[in-house]
Amino acid sequence: MTTLMKNVHGNTVDFLGEAIVAGRYAVGSAIPPEPLLCEELGVSRTVVRESIKSLVAKGLIHTGPKVGTRVLPSDDWNWFDSDVIAWQSRIGLSTEFIRDLQDLRLVVEPAAIRLAAERATGEDIAGIESAYAGMKHAVLQGGDYVTFDLRFHQGLLRASHNRLLVQMSKALGALLRTSFEISTRKKNGPRRSLPLHRAVLDAVIARDVPGAERAILVLIDGAHQDLEQVLASRRHLPSLGRPARQLKAAPRDATSFPSTTTKETL
Repeated sequence: MTTLMKNVHGNTVDFLGEAIVAGRYAVGSAIPPEPLLCEELGVSRTVVRESIKSLVAKGLIHTGPKVGTRVLPSDDWNWFDSDVIAWQSRIGLSTEFIRDLQDLRLVVEPAAIRLAAERATGEDIAGIESAYAGMKHAVLQGGDYVTFDLRFHQGLLRASHNRLLVQMSKALGALLRTSFEISTRKKNGPRRSLPLHRAVLDAVIARDVPGAERAILVLIDGAHQDLEQVLASRRHLPSLGRPARQLKAAPRDATSFPSTTTKETL
């Protein structure tokens, strides 16, 4: 498949997938037949057929003789597929979906951190240190804190050297990004969170398995409280379709950080 064909196929899957997740095609309903999709999207039948196969693989639709191509309930969708997560993020993360992700995070991250404290390589540590340095630079000099925060946590998950846990990081990415966006909107949130991140990293470097788990639970607890406050207030969650919010440089006299006993935000 040529690069152009891949782009056309990807765009078609993206369009149809987001339409299904957004509810523009109701559960149990048939999506338009091939000729109509070809005309609407300006693509060939080959592209439509390959796109349908991709959506079947993601659990969004089912095809069969006499029933056509029909939309499946969301419980059948592959929520560990990065495309499905991206489509849901674009149309908006529901309260139910956010809480499901919070539960997943509470199960996955402590287990991954325990493994990271046992298995992290020098290369893993260097990558996480680099992400932490980016977070610290954003707090002190201004800039993109959220992207480096996400790299920090994804680096920890990769350091578990468990392929299944690493795959779960794609599903967690939407929640982590939402949490980080919320924390940057809290007064001094990122600055107060830095020592908590440092505590996690130091415990992993020291091979302190229980200490690493305790430290990550502090971060998760803070994120949980922040998200619940936002959900309870009915304020809009940050849009993941926009660039990460940029921090302003800290005042010159604000160069110290709180103690790691602070239980503020992620």
